[in-house]
Amino acid sequence: MLATADDVRRLALAMPETVEIPSDGFDFRVHNRGFIWSYPEREPGKPRRIRTDVAVLYVGDEAEKQALLLGEPALFFTVPSYDGLPLVMVRLPSVTVDRLEELITDAWQMRRQPPPP
Repeated sequence: MLATADDVRRLALAMPETVEIPSDGFDFRVHNRGFIWSYPEREPGKPRRIRTDVAVLYVGDEAEKQALLLGEPALFFTVPSYDGLPLVMVRLPSVTVDRLEELITDAWQMRRQPPPP
């Protein structure tokens, strides 16, 4: 079964200490640190558009980001404004719910940990 924004919401809220931030789409945080949210698409000359069919996912570091982008380009992508940030975009209509659960759980675990000193 392929994922939807409703699946993102259900899976993210199943994680302890998760808070949903009011948004036109979805935005989930743990300890005030975002781990998955709707993609705020920006096109030149147009107003920002919140995409609920694409999720921005925290991935921890550049190596993990590149591994996902290179390994599964049909599923993951990025944009120049996210260069240098440990974030990828996930095409929800292309990801299974089981895989999305794994991705959300990993992102939540990384963001739940305190930052290194």
